[in-house]
Amino acid sequence: MSARTSSDGGRELPEPSATSAVSQDEGCAPALDPGIPDPLACIPGTVVLVSLARQRLVLYRDGVPVAEYPVSTARNGPGERIGSGCTPRGWHQVRARIGAGAPVNTVFVRRRPTGETYGPDLACKSPDRDWILTRILWLSGLEPGHNRLGEVDTFRRFIYIHGTPDVTPLGLPASHGCVRMANADVVALFDQVPAGTRVLIQE
Repeated sequence: MSARTSSDGGRELPEPSATSAVSQDEGCAPALDPGIPDPLACIPGTVVLVSLARQRLVLYRDGVPVAEYPVSTARNGPGERIGSGCTPRGWHQVRARIGAGAPVNTVFVRRRPTGETYGPDLACKSPDRDWILTRILWLSGLEPGHNRLGEVDTFRRFIYIHGTPDVTPLGLPASHGCVRMANADVVALFDQVPAGTRVLIQE
């Protein structure tokens, strides 16, 4: 079965067939990219992987990759310190889900809708604005001293997975630290990711 590709570049992977299903006796599910070890193949439940090297986000369900989307992480590369403008690495969780039911292109500032809807006119008025649109998944670190507490606290850095204008290039690092996604993709992800979902950000 071939994978379906959305107009935004996201790829929904086919459901595993009976012959590809993996039990505990059979080991772990195959990696999404053969030849690259898959760190989430044996973890049950819903888990999100963000690959900084590939600029992709992969949604796993019971160890099986079920959807993949292009993203844009920090232009400054990986890093955990407050004020670095970098994307933090390691294990996180979705601490808060913001924007459920909001129209696509809803503009958020400090996690609250402004009443604006992103479009060409608004873009022309504020060409340098860092747009946060449609949905927000606010991340919190799970590794004290690495991405939690002190000067490396992901939550206090306001690191989100969020929507971005559809004209924003994806697949290359360009954000200020957050994980940017196409609006249609962040809606699809949001609907499948409850609060508390684990997120692994790796190089």
